[in-house]
Amino acid sequence: MRLSKLILASALLFCLTTMQAQKYVGGDLSVLLKYEEQSATYLDKDGKAIADVLTFVKEQGWNTIRVRLFDDPSKDTDKNVCQDIEYVKRLGKRIKDAGLYFLLDIHYSDTWADPEHQVFPYSWSIWSWYPDESVYKYTKEWLGSLVSAGATPDFIQTGNEISFGMLWGFNLNGKYEDWDEYGGHLEATADWKDYTNKHWDNFTNMLKAAGRACREECPNAKIIIHTEQCANNPTLDVAFFNRIKQYGIDYDIIGISYYPYFKGPLANLDNGLTELEAHFPDKMIQLVETGYPSKWEVPGTSYNYTSTYPYSHEGQRKYTADLITMLNKHAKVNGLSWWYAEANAKGCTGSLKEGWYNASLFDNETGRALPALYELKNFSSGSSGISHITADKGANDTWYSLDGKNNPSKPTTKGLYINNGQKIIVR
Repeated sequence: MRLSKLILASALLFCLTTMQAQKYVGGDLSVLLKYEEQSATYLDKDGKAIADVLTFVKEQGWNTIRVRLFDDPSKDTDKNVCQDIEYVKRLGKRIKDAGLYFLLDIHYSDTWADPEHQVFPYSWSIWSWYPDESVYKYTKEWLGSLVSAGATPDFIQTGNEISFGMLWGFNLNGKYEDWDEYGGHLEATADWKDYTNKHWDNFTNMLKAAGRACREECPNAKIIIHTEQCANNPTLDVAFFNRIKQYGIDYDIIGISYYPYFKGPLANLDNGLTELEAHFPDKMIQLVETGYPSKWEVPGTSYNYTSTYPYSHEGQRKYTADLITMLNKHAKVNGLSWWYAEANAKGCTGSLKEGWYNASLFDNETGRALPALYELKNFSSGSSGISHITADKGANDTWYSLDGKNNPSKPTTKGLYINNGQKIIVR
């Protein structure tokens, strides 16, 4: 009896350890469909043609793809803002069909949402007076559409870089107007160590509405709250997550952005992660946006890191390797995503052919995959067995053994199994 209990305890420990060890690594490939439409030439490092980018990156150890979603991108002239729900359904289904995890990044805008821009979608400005109701309605509608299309997200960002709130106000006739009564524009205190109380009720009502829709439509997806102050001002980032904890916001993962050319050296990120881990030990953390140039400076660069990481293929690779080494020292960090990884002007016949962005993972001049792309696999733990458990609607008859094998019905062999997200002993 003691031996059987010891075996059972060991099996449970093994199962819990492999679940905790699971890591998610990949990139934001939101413009991939447009690059394919414009005949971009994707090659591996040896110059061999890549038949399918998703299959290729999976072979290089990626397991997660991030895609942004806008309400009506036709209201913006930026060629990279094209991801409406129909576009995301197509790309999301390809991601899921390829056996990859799907991270959905909802911007709640017709254009880029970030710490300097959080503008209401145009259609909302016409009729909606209660943003939280709109957030719930559209989040639920979008997610339901994705589920029906076979593109159920595994992770959902309810907002993009929302350190200073979301849905601030309207852009009417080219003039921005803050919506003080209902908007969610947050303000930092004068010392930038905390926030004023302005708009927190509005903002958190929006997050609650988004979270409710996520739980209803995608109950197995993990909700990510995404900010960008971790590396440059961890005190304010901690204050942010303390506030949403006080308001009872339902979420699973802290998502952060880090671009060294804006936020400073890796030591800044290391320090910020340590602060988040210390204050929020119950939350996992994912670096959902990062990148570094391979040839020239990114426009707007405010921190020159070239003494450590030159703007070259090798400099980019070394940055990636050092970033991963540091991230792997943080037990709570389980996600890494390279932003705009698919940018590639080689062979393009349309609006994307100028290749301004050179912090992607493909060379704009040759179309070849860069060394940093192959480096990303080193973030993954490489653990075997059951490491990710979901319970899809209507899929409760599948049973998994601890080595990852599935059974279409309840096993007859004694042992420990996973069914519907639960550990069950078959005697």
